[in-house]
Amino acid sequence: MLRVLHDDPRVAGLLAGLLEEYTERYGAEGAANELARYPVTQFVAPHGRIVLAESDGEIVAGGAIRPYRSDRASMPDTAEFKRIWTSGRHRRRGLARKVMTALEEAARDLGYTRVLLFTGPSQPEAVALYERIGYRSVDPADLDELPYPAAIPFAHDL
Repeated sequence: MLRVLHDDPRVAGLLAGLLEEYTERYGAEGAANELARYPVTQFVAPHGRIVLAESDGEIVAGGAIRPYRSDRASMPDTAEFKRIWTSGRHRRRGLARKVMTALEEAARDLGYTRVLLFTGPSQPEAVALYERIGYRSVDPADLDELPYPAAIPFAHDL
């Protein structure tokens, strides 16, 4: 796993894979809206980071960390994981679990003690992964807001 800054040129491989994946699942407009909602500048050091998996020069999986921003309370100890993705051609090889482990390690190194993440209703594999690795469901009513109406929130203590 590679830990990179937001402006590393290899991040383009992650974004291209996400655009393709989100377009398949949510349509072109949904994909464009999601990528615009959280531009790569949201993951800037010293509080953010991007993790990538590379195979034969191709980015095949990755994810990103940013500080969680809440309108209700300051939560400087809480990170939000975004952009978690594995190429369809490289699934069922444990890459998603490795990405999650690398994100958790990077978040701890950045000083975070808790993680929130959100996934969508068209990503049942993500829901299953998060549950399998010990993330717990969060009642949406316990959060200030959801990034989009059907978002499925999860939390995990590091």
